[in-house]
Amino acid sequence: MKCAHYRSPLLLLILVFFFMGSVTSAQDNTNPKIHASSIQILMGQSDEVKLPIEFQLALYENLIEQIQKTNKFQHLYRDGDPAASSNTDLVILHSNVYGFKKGSEGKRQLTTVAGATQIKVHCLLTDKAGKFEVAQDVTGNVRFVGGNLRVTFDFAKKVAKIIVTNFQ
Repeated sequence: MKCAHYRSPLLLLILVFFFMGSVTSAQDNTNPKIHASSIQILMGQSDEVKLPIEFQLALYENLIEQIQKTNKFQHLYRDGDPAASSNTDLVILHSNVYGFKKGSEGKRQLTTVAGATQIKVHCLLTDKAGKFEVAQDVTGNVRFVGGNLRVTFDFAKKVAKIIVTNFQ
């Protein structure tokens, strides 16, 4: 009787691990990584908010730098590069800024609860034909120390993580 008492929890534990493995395998198969040898990064759009030009440029340049660091693509094309049109294995990064709050560097130096800078961007990765691959809203923040433009660096690092997660 004592032996049967120990078998039930052990059997239950084995079954739990078995089913967890099955669920994990099923989840892994539903989100296969995307393969693309090249990426074109388009200049960010700002339909809903007026984004200062220095933030637009920093956003674009930081995206290029951080995505290059991922080493996921053989070629990285800038917006308007005619060489991208001949590449058949291409994904295109579209970004649309829908929220921006320029904080105060001075307030951030005095207190940790005021002066935050934030940028909210909808990112869309499509194939060359415009077919959706990945879409995600990304928020960049500068809460404590750093210049206001650092918000674009925080955003770009988060986009690079999305690239690493979703691409081979």
